[in-house]
Amino acid sequence: MTPRRLVLLCGILPTLAVALVSLARPAAFTHFEYGVYDRLTRAIRAHAPGGHVAIVDVDERSLAAIGQWPWRRDVVATLLSKIRELGAPTIGVDVIFAESDRRGGEDDQPDAALARTLREGRVVLGYAMRFDGEPDGQTCAPPPLGLSIAQADGGDEPVFGATGAICSLPELTAAAGAQGFLNAAPDSDGILRRVPLLLRLGDSTYPSLALATVAAMTGTKNVTLRVENGNATTLALNGRDVPLDGKSNLLVRYRGKKQAFRYVSAADVMQNRVPPGAFADTLVMVGTTALGTREVVATPLDTLFVGVEVQATVADNLLQRDFFGRPPHAVVIETLLVLLLGMAATLVVRRLGGTWGSGAVLAAVVALWSGCGALLSSTGAFVSPFYPTMGLGASLAAMTVAGLVVERRRADRAGAEKEGSQRLMVQTLLSLTGIRDAETGRHSRRTQRYARVLAQELARHPLFRDYLTPARVELVASLAPLHDIGKVGVPDAVLNKPGDLTPEERAEMRRHPEYGRDVILKAEREAGIHDDLTLSVAKDIVYTHHEKWDGTGYPQGLRGAEIPIPGRLMAVVDVYDAVRTRNLYKAPVSQHEAVALIIRGKGTHFDPAVVDAFLRVSPIFDELSALES
Repeated sequence: MTPRRLVLLCGILPTLAVALVSLARPAAFTHFEYGVYDRLTRAIRAHAPGGHVAIVDVDERSLAAIGQWPWRRDVVATLLSKIRELGAPTIGVDVIFAESDRRGGEDDQPDAALARTLREGRVVLGYAMRFDGEPDGQTCAPPPLGLSIAQADGGDEPVFGATGAICSLPELTAAAGAQGFLNAAPDSDGILRRVPLLLRLGDSTYPSLALATVAAMTGTKNVTLRVENGNATTLALNGRDVPLDGKSNLLVRYRGKKQAFRYVSAADVMQNRVPPGAFADTLVMVGTTALGTREVVATPLDTLFVGVEVQATVADNLLQRDFFGRPPHAVVIETLLVLLLGMAATLVVRRLGGTWGSGAVLAAVVALWSGCGALLSSTGAFVSPFYPTMGLGASLAAMTVAGLVVERRRADRAGAEKEGSQRLMVQTLLSLTGIRDAETGRHSRRTQRYARVLAQELARHPLFRDYLTPARVELVASLAPLHDIGKVGVPDAVLNKPGDLTPEERAEMRRHPEYGRDVILKAEREAGIHDDLTLSVAKDIVYTHHEKWDGTGYPQGLRGAEIPIPGRLMAVVDVYDAVRTRNLYKAPVSQHEAVALIIRGKGTHFDPAVVDAFLRVSPIFDELSALES
């Protein structure tokens, strides 16, 4: 497979995988989807309340003025009457009066007083649905709304079913004009993002307190619930469609943090400190926020949000017709975004490369989130950027890894080609020396084996470990045969002369390190190569393998650590092979004699540490010397 096809495939496959996950919607990703929704809702500007919803609050000041909660029912009746007198067309009561008030006598019955007030109308009582235990058939009152459900046969029930209800006293529920349930359960992470507008109990469907209160205020009698698909339903209310999820839950559009609505203390209402007409055309929710009496929930915008304000927020959403909601085909839209953006990112990265392509993908992610935020803010439609972002991230990560693999393969090929060129160069030059002198060629091949063994052993020494890495050990071994390449510049009469050399001839022979270095320098200049490690090591080997530890060597007379490590190593190898093999000057010596000779040169001719390493591997040297004896 070509590199371009590999990168293309690594962009397409993760995109397809994330698209399948987007369609399946596994529960493992639900927490991340919630987080994305919360970030978007916090990022956009919250819409202010419409001014037609207010909260009469039983707060700490009210308890101080009137007494501890719960108040006598006749006191509650007075509060409701005064709110009505202030012009409220509808009052929603976020309180359940489940037990009789026993604080009155035969002529003073608080429950009866509250029932009389409720019969005067414009009050919607709250109650709670139960979802535990066996169905008990108990209902608080007939549903105040006529509800029709438009649903294809065989579809799932579009509302949750309850098993029972916790109601106010029968005489109160009978007196109330309407009722609505107070249930609002948070999501699995404890955040309240959606509330049910409808719940089923037995064969009937009942409205929430907010829906029942809005219906009472607007005179709505009949509503229709259309089932769009398994994930979306639509509630037709007063000529406007309210988008709900597959179980008739409304995605609440919070107006900000707590107390975004107009709060009026119940104490001020009871003590006539509220101006007349203050609640004209205003839906009023009555609830408690005093410590010890309030119900607190966490929302995407606030961690301490009172329950009565949740009901007020839902009512305001319905009155302003300003909702958050998922489009009926949101899952399909998000999956298509995964595919389109993933494919586009793949083509962009393939064309522009990793760096520019990554920048383009990052810009696409920013544009995606900005677009989803703008859509949510302007229309209330929530299209999640989570799965498209995951698709882009997975595609980019896979293509980046593929690109790295491709580059690594290219680098490996380039390295292999370079190593091959080096081997070819070494073999070419070695063949050249072999043509001039067959023994010099064999000597070079033997020293390659010796150099590898000695360098591997010397690499164990703390002073040499950093320099003699595994790669450099191989480099030194591969270049060791070049140490006598300069002999190609020595005249044949001197190079092949049997017997002793004259002082002039010896001086000429000693010039072979310079000749070898000059060959490499000329090659560097003509090839335009600078600071190449291979050629640097080659020059060290060629030019310094005849230097001695005590400074008496040639051609420079270097001393001790001034001698490069490859030169110190080659000095031992060169002498060992020279004395172990027959040459023009003398017969070979035994292994024992060769080792003794090198020991005598420790600290004078040779680096002591190199000699110590040689002694540890000298048996291996003996075996290698026999291969071309």
